[in-house]
Amino acid sequence: MLTVENLNQYYGGSHILRNVGFTAPTGQVTTLLGRNGVGKTTLLKCLMGLVPAKSGSIVFDGKDVTHAASHARVKAGIGYVPQGREIFPRLTVEENLRMGLATRPAGTPIPERIFEMFPVLKQMMKRRGGDLSGGQQQQLAIGRALAFGPRLLILDEPTEGIQPSIIKDIERAIRSLAEEGSMAILLVEQYYDFARSLADQYLLMERGEIIRQGPGADMEKDGIRELLSV
Repeated sequence: MLTVENLNQYYGGSHILRNVGFTAPTGQVTTLLGRNGVGKTTLLKCLMGLVPAKSGSIVFDGKDVTHAASHARVKAGIGYVPQGREIFPRLTVEENLRMGLATRPAGTPIPERIFEMFPVLKQMMKRRGGDLSGGQQQQLAIGRALAFGPRLLILDEPTEGIQPSIIKDIERAIRSLAEEGSMAILLVEQYYDFARSLADQYLLMERGEIIRQGPGADMEKDGIRELLSV
């Protein structure tokens, strides 16, 4: 579903992404791990067109989107849950979810599966997003990204600052989406146990490079926990 080749990006004179390359297959969770400051969020912003790629290519569903506008990538089927959630605090839960339907025809209903995954959202439809807890806001951000039916879902550290019970809900939702087999999922995460529990394949980033990758089942054998703690 997603193929990235030789992706490079700079901030001023700093080389932030260095020949990054990987694939994210449909029906699998691809987990990207790395310590703070290694370039993970910059990579996601490049994938979404929020910062330009200096060189390399991004191919989504067989089409080169390296230089496509962000809205065109969303319309093509890429959903993005940014770090920090970035919901609209003054809009209601329902209005936030409807923002996720902006690329769909007027009157398109909010998919029921969002409420099946996150029942609390249905209970709080008329509550403002800013009045929700951090965990509920994260569920809302994921629901908003899912509303239009993406074929690639990108999540940037969805467990950050979230209580353990909601982390479990998010884990179940991601696993269920992958098992449906119609969506590729790219998960950026620092919480090792969460990443390992979901990863079909893993990527480890250091100083803007993918330094190791392999099947998720091999993360312990490959010493990924220890590499993250160095």
